[in-house]
Amino acid sequence: MPTSDSYREFLIECLKDPEHAAGYIEAILEEKDPEPELLRNAVRKVIEACAKSDRLSDSAKQLHEKLDKILTESNAAEIYTFIELMDKLGFRVAILPKETET
Repeated sequence: MPTSDSYREFLIECLKDPEHAAGYIEAILEEKDPEPELLRNAVRKVIEACAKSDRLSDSAKQLHEKLDKILTESNAAEIYTFIELMDKLGFRVAILPKETET
């Protein structure tokens, strides 16, 4: 059985792929009984994966710090309330990677 550290490294490696990262965050947002700490942890792991892939700009780092503070203070209430409202209105919030130019 893999150790916790090896699983974490495996996860970070998988999250380097934007498709996997988007699906990972989206799955957290779709939880019926949301746990705000899971969202914070998921975003942190995606940030770490982007940093290891040299895809993390200074502005993204600053925005992450700001978001992390907001999520901590509000317990992610705004995000989950928005998602719940969209669901009640018949919409689904999706997280997708941007299309890259070739």
